[in-house]
Parts: sequence; structure tokens; C-alpha cells
Amino acid sequence: MRLTPRLAHFAALAAVLCLGGCDRQRISELEEGVSTEADVRTRFGQPENIWDAPGGRVFEYNRQPQGQKNYMITIGPDGKMSALRQVLTPENFARVQPGMAMEELRRLLGKPARRTPYPLRNETAWEWRWLQPPNSPMVFVATLNDDQRVVRTGSSPDRSTEANSN
Repeated sequence: MRLTPRLAHFAALAAVLCLGGCDRQRISELEEGVSTEADVRTRFGQPENIWDAPGGRVFEYNRQPQGQKNYMITIGPDGKMSALRQVLTPENFARVQPGMAMEELRRLLGKPARRTPYPLRNETAWEWRWLQPPNSPMVFVATLNDDQRVVRTGSSPDRSTEANSN
């Protein structure tokens, strides 16, 4: 059976909405200070990345490029979840400053939805899809130089959602 472009769009949208609903359910089943690392892995699966951090380890659960969220879940030294954060927020984007190292950027926001190299400028644009409250799809872009340091940032409306809605 062949899907029409419009039907394929609706199927993809339904899948994204289900993923968001699944995340809310998984999150509601976890409790800071009570849930264990095993509970987190049961609900969310294998993390995209694991970062060592003061006070424990941080598990990255990336929802890019289809989703608009990235979760960082901190597991304390006692093996229990001490924090669960959705990191694609205006507050975190404001923390991204010129000169910030790529590794620090990656730990703050998680894996980007897309990386676009601009070889003539010796730059690479990293993009994250996010949702500006209450419900505006946006793209945050951090441009890195050839030293892998941020040179500029910005947010704009997510034009890919406009193309899909026509």
C-alpha cells in the first residue's frame, strides 16, 4: 500500500504526538529520590549518552530530530534519580555564549537535530528543534568555528513545520 504525501504527513504527526504522550507517561512514573537507574532505563531505554557530572551521572535521552525535547536525567551516587530536566528551553539557550566549547554545548543541550557544515566559512551550524511556550515550533542554532567554539546563536520559527502544514 502506498501512502499519499498528506496521509504520510498525518501518520508522521501521529507518531510524534504518541512519542510526546509516551514521554509524559514515562516521566510521571519516575520520582526524584525514589526511582532507580534501573527504573529510568526500563522507562526510557538506553541513553543516547552518559556524562559524568558532579553529584552523579547524567543520562541523555534525545528526541531530535523528530521531537522537540531533549531530556537529561541525573542518577546520583546512591543509584537513584536526583533530577529529570527537559533542556531545550529559553533559559538554557541564553546560557550558550560565544567562546563556549562544543563539548560544553553538547552537555547542555544534547545531540542536535542537524549539523550543517559551511566549509568556505570554516563554520558548522548545530540546530535543535524546540517548542516555545505555549505552542510555537522553533529552531535554535549555535554556529561553531573550526576551533569547535560557539561564535553566534539565534532562534527562529521552525519553517519545516510550516511546509508540513500546507
